[in-house]
Amino acid sequence: SDPRGSMARVRIYLPTTLGMLSARLPALTVTGGTVDPRTAVADAGAVVYAVTPALREWYREGDTEELEYVALTRAARASLQLLAKELATAQGTLVEGRVRRAVLAADVPETGARAASDLDVAAVRLAVPLPFSALAALHVDESAVEGEVIQAATALAAALDGDEDARFVVDGLDDHELLWYAVQEIGFVLS
Repeated sequence: SDPRGSMARVRIYLPTTLGMLSARLPALTVTGGTVDPRTAVADAGAVVYAVTPALREWYREGDTEELEYVALTRAARASLQLLAKELATAQGTLVEGRVRRAVLAADVPETGARAASDLDVAAVRLAVPLPFSALAALHVDESAVEGEVIQAATALAAALDGDEDARFVVDGLDDHELLWYAVQEIGFVLS
């Protein structure tokens, strides 16, 4: 039986950045640091990505694994938008090795997320804060692609405005799979 109870659960993907994670979970930036499992890694109302009815309709031929990959990819693109904002406001203060797309995977009760299809076919809003205990994994770019991530984040606004060259740079990131880390390895990634 499911140790988390019989309530149906849904896998969600929370776009974030390593800088945002360090701010939310400062204890994990210290070697051997631990986090209270109730610590919120995202607030109620945060936009996350999941396999929604709208995504199933949009991508009819996909199985659950393929649909979850699409939701993860959408979250990775949203992480790039967060990085673009960080780069625009950081003025050279970003830590080397920290400019990489990051997505937290978590399992929440079905009632814990509400569709936000006005934003994206895979978008949902958290109904309640997301506790650290709900995390399943961290997906993050390998450090070797940081230069490409910076280029894509810098080109993102132009790409969204229809610049084909900028879109090519941004879409190039899709060639890089995010690495998977277990929850207990998040501190290693942040330190």
